[in-house]
Amino acid sequence: MLRLVLLLVIVALVTVGPQLWTKRVFARHSVPRPDFPGTGGELARHLLNRFDLHHITVEPTPIGDHYDPVGKAVRLTPAILEGKSLTAITIAAHEVGHAIQDHLGYQPLTERTKLVRIAQKAEKVGAVIMMAIPIAGAVARTPVASVVVLMAGMATMGISTLVHLATLPVEWDASFRRALPVLRQGNYLSADDERGARSILTAAALTYVAASLASFLNLWRWIGFLRR
Repeated sequence: MLRLVLLLVIVALVTVGPQLWTKRVFARHSVPRPDFPGTGGELARHLLNRFDLHHITVEPTPIGDHYDPVGKAVRLTPAILEGKSLTAITIAAHEVGHAIQDHLGYQPLTERTKLVRIAQKAEKVGAVIMMAIPIAGAVARTPVASVVVLMAGMATMGISTLVHLATLPVEWDASFRRALPVLRQGNYLSADDERGARSILTAAALTYVAASLASFLNLWRWIGFLRR
């Protein structure tokens, strides 16, 4: 019982802590900046044009800032698309970083995109499999059937964990090898703003680290359950 409570506390700290810190960092740098020449959406369009990525669109989205390698679109939430703040500028540049990765054939992005497609299907199958565990055990009247179904369900969770692990280097590269150098070399930010942008990108990266750890802990919990 104590181990379970400790695990729940660790999972809560790993998942909630980074999210709260990220929100705090984003909010600190979301103050409107009249000295910036454009919004996050305008900067994204400018950077895409600068790298001859005219075919990639900049679109609004309500479900989170991201780059769609299939639809060839940088999608930004209203706060980033229309915002004129350091957070808006930095996040927009980060998503353009993904577009640059795609254009250059950055292999980890390609592999992650494939894994995401597999994971989306596997999660649906995994949910059905996990619900089938007690039914399989009752029909077969042997714990072996339940164990087999449980292992299949864990395999689908393992794919999700792989997606999170594959996401980390892709996000880090988009932030610190693409977005930040572009902002620095183009003199888009002052020295103080560059430090702030680095904090924003680090906070964002930490959320992916937290998601990866949480996914691994969840998989570890199921492995422990199977061993019992």
